[in-house]
Amino acid sequence: MPLKRRQAGGLHRVLGTAALFSTAYGNVGSSIYYALGLVTVYALGMTPVAFAISGAIFFFTAVTYAEATARFPEAGGSSSFTRHAFNEAVSFFAGWAQMLNYTVTIAISAIFVPHYLNKFNLGVNLIGHPWDIVGGGIVVGLLVAINIVGVKEAAGLNIFLALTDLGTQGLLVLIGLFTVLSPHTLVDNVHLGTAPTWSNFIISIPVAMVAYTGIETVSNMAEEAIDPPRHVPSAIMYVVMAVFAIYAFLPSVALSALPVQPATHQQVANSRSSVLACPKAVKLHEPTSDLACKYAGDPVAGLVEHLTIPNTIKEGMAYYVALLAATILIIATNAGIIGVSRLTYSMGQHRQLPEAIRHVHPRFNTPYVAIVLYSVIAIFLMIPPGATAFLGNLYAFGAMLSFTLAHASVIQMRRTMSRADMPWRGPMSFRVGSYDVPLFAILGLIGTGASWCVTVGLHFSDGVAPVGIAWLIVGMVVYVLYRRTQHLPLTETVLAERLATGPAVEIEYRSILLPLTAHRVTDEMTATALRLAAESGTKLVALYPIPVPMNLPLSAPMDDAVRKAEHELSEAAALGRQYGVPVIPRIVRTRNVGEAIVDEARRRRAEIIVLGAEQRKRGGERMFGRVIDYVLRNADCRVMVGTQPTG
Repeated sequence: MPLKRRQAGGLHRVLGTAALFSTAYGNVGSSIYYALGLVTVYALGMTPVAFAISGAIFFFTAVTYAEATARFPEAGGSSSFTRHAFNEAVSFFAGWAQMLNYTVTIAISAIFVPHYLNKFNLGVNLIGHPWDIVGGGIVVGLLVAINIVGVKEAAGLNIFLALTDLGTQGLLVLIGLFTVLSPHTLVDNVHLGTAPTWSNFIISIPVAMVAYTGIETVSNMAEEAIDPPRHVPSAIMYVVMAVFAIYAFLPSVALSALPVQPATHQQVANSRSSVLACPKAVKLHEPTSDLACKYAGDPVAGLVEHLTIPNTIKEGMAYYVALLAATILIIATNAGIIGVSRLTYSMGQHRQLPEAIRHVHPRFNTPYVAIVLYSVIAIFLMIPPGATAFLGNLYAFGAMLSFTLAHASVIQMRRTMSRADMPWRGPMSFRVGSYDVPLFAILGLIGTGASWCVTVGLHFSDGVAPVGIAWLIVGMVVYVLYRRTQHLPLTETVLAERLATGPAVEIEYRSILLPLTAHRVTDEMTATALRLAAESGTKLVALYPIPVPMNLPLSAPMDDAVRKAEHELSEAAALGRQYGVPVIPRIVRTRNVGEAIVDEARRRRAEIIVLGAEQRKRGGERMFGRVIDYVLRNADCRVMVGTQPTG
């Protein structure tokens, strides 16, 4: 009898649009707690305009990531995109730039944690050097230990905090709009050419891109998305709308409460104080804002302090915002460490990094060498005077390069790959002859490319460009030397062999793929796959392929098929909870079901595919059918087929 699948108790969570949005906003939304002050240092009264321009560039970048991730739903972001569009050497270059982004994210998020905790008067001033370095280093050290041991994040808590953060920022905007917003003050803040100078305003635009730290998050979670062509673009667009809603108003509210004015003696003293560690010293009567100095280390706290609301409410809100900001920044720091871990693993699997860097802990099975190495580098990046401005510009260096390569990848994919295999097509696209023009990627390429050139050209004296260029050179030298010593081609993809070890290797599998269908024998094979996963202590990837006819695009609406797929996957996940096995549900639209199964197994590096099939009689022989035959002929791993005679 077929096994009856029952809904187990508890809340069923899959990575749909809501989960992807919440996790991504938790990372992107955290940047407001430091970006607001960093941008004001350069843009002064033009800060809202700088955020608006960088927001437009971010929109183009978000669409690029949505289209490329929907086409290739795998971790890696721009590193993955460039691999498919160009070659392995370009993929490494993009991945190494991403590694710089993650390292800077660790540093800049961690160093701002003590800035906000300073509100609690812990006995030392945590805003200036050296105590903010000490506090940030402690945060990084604790998270390194947690990630080496392999303690999992509480996904539900992260989602709750992300939504709480969004609600809090929205509340601050609403209160500010009614209590402190002054269009007259905003106009008086601006003296373009003087306050800010043209060069500083141009610099502020790539710095403002630090506000969108974390857009790679959705791309890195795409492998766990239940239906990437639907959920990934939707989640990214929701993140764009939420971030735009905050950045469209919060800078204007902040600069109304803390306007640009000629520097007073107190502001000059503040800018030179080691206690406040202001990013930039000012001269007497030089245009400035407390947002760019006194509150540069905790700009949202400075905004709360200047809201015209009753003092009792203001004080309570100040403590609440300080605690929430510190918590969100810790989560963002941890996301950077996880990003380093995932990217190192991915680059290691593609033989882009030496074995020593991607070495896995023998007990905890985590890439502890990479986690420690990049976290130590992050702590060193906190040390220079004016570290916050340095980190913001260094992030702009890496991010603009990474985004530029992502845009170039989409342009190349449109030129060399079939439109029929594109599950989601970005807006602002049109055809010129035989070429499908992605205008969003072209505009994004111009915006991010120009921003990267600005960052390089105007940041040699403060060390940003030299450090960034040195990082890229060191990476490429290591890549070339490693590939040459291993006798590997520089531009071809070569996957690392995964050696199985242990006394029970014959029966233990570290990655299991279960393709689902409507056949009743699939119920039996689901239970078999879950028993294997439970015995091996591993997760199970449940894949539901939806065949799309050739006369329809892959993105064509197939609501009935999607509903059926989600029902089958939810039942498999419910049964997985009974076995204590985490089930990753995946829907894939395909022209060839067998090819989709084999491709997913290769991408997941599955060690076994568990299939169920009805047997068929043809000419006296029992046949599995074309799908099973294709998988048996082409799979790179073991295949287990369970059958049940028809009739």
